[in-house]
Amino acid sequence: MTGRAPSPLQDLAAPLLAGLIAVLVSASSNLPLFMQLFTAAHFTPAQSVSSLSSMYLALAVLGAALCLRYRAPIILGWNTAGIAVLIAEGPHFTPGDIVGALLVSAVTLTVLGLTGLFDRLARKLPPPLAAALLAGVLLPFVLRGMAAVPAAPALLVPMFAAYLLGRAFLPRWAVPFALLAGLGAAALTGELHPRVVHPLGALTFTQPTFNLRAILAIAVPSVVFAVASQNLPGLAILHASGYRSVPARPLVTLTGAAGALASLFGSITLNLGAITAAICTGPDAHPDPARRFIAGLSCAAGYLGLALCGGALLGLAGAFPAPLLQGLAGLALLGPLMSGREGTLAAEPHWREGALLTLVITASGMTWLGLSGAVWGLALGWGLAWLRGRQLLSHEARRP
Repeated sequence: MTGRAPSPLQDLAAPLLAGLIAVLVSASSNLPLFMQLFTAAHFTPAQSVSSLSSMYLALAVLGAALCLRYRAPIILGWNTAGIAVLIAEGPHFTPGDIVGALLVSAVTLTVLGLTGLFDRLARKLPPPLAAALLAGVLLPFVLRGMAAVPAAPALLVPMFAAYLLGRAFLPRWAVPFALLAGLGAAALTGELHPRVVHPLGALTFTQPTFNLRAILAIAVPSVVFAVASQNLPGLAILHASGYRSVPARPLVTLTGAAGALASLFGSITLNLGAITAAICTGPDAHPDPARRFIAGLSCAAGYLGLALCGGALLGLAGAFPAPLLQGLAGLALLGPLMSGREGTLAAEPHWREGALLTLVITASGMTWLGLSGAVWGLALGWGLAWLRGRQLLSHEARRP
């Protein structure tokens, strides 16, 4: 005797919920970082709303179109490490410089996808150095998040406790649980101060200016992170979930092009989703792989809702006390930091010292000769690894 077929509503429930979970997890994890970004970049309230609205709108429209075209749960997102770079480098540049660097980053990704250079760059980029660069960018934010506890224990201790319990029992929900605990503690202590912001989303054009220092400091690491820590894992998750027929070139090209258009309104670099993609591409989203594209459409619909309510989202985030934002950002970045650390430690011997040098120089936050620590770290780490590799080859050649 066979079981009864699920009703149409039951058939839709799982993928719809998976898409909404992906939106909730990604938004709650990164909203504190966006608030720090807007402050560091000297964005006006209108530019801040526009940045959120343009990003979510591009993700929604393109994400829905790709899901329908390929009948696959193609989840788009942004580069969390890229936000960290913007927070670190933003104070040194004008909003126009930052928009110009983001435009260069998006155009570069478009060209990489359009010409097929993405595949070649992906093969040439040493994974240990990409992982070390990721860890070096994120480590200072995690450390500052931990260091904020003594300044506001009434806010951060409940939040950290909720995060630890979440990681132990419901890992996917750890950051949202921490956010709720932090908001509850802030409300009980009278630390919540909502801003009055127009609730709707809006687009504000920012004239880009092309500052070479800004391009080197922002666009270069943003492209590296988009390729190594987002697009490659995102494609790997799609293929591992059975969607091998989805081609890489149009995904990379179109996300780059959409990011280029959205960057003129303040959006950060766009790319394929990785962590959020895993929520929507597995059996939990739907037992039938042919039905999981509905999760992608649900995610796109959630992003559209956030785009339309960009002002309300900014007003909500503006209510958070600064220590709460700092601590939550540190917790949200623990997962990506762990990925970077594991990639660094798993390197072959001749890469390890170069990867460590990349991590340390990047994490130091140094700027020299107009170049940021991320650029110096990648260049010097790669140079050291190349020299060590040649040395090992020379030793092997002299062996009898």
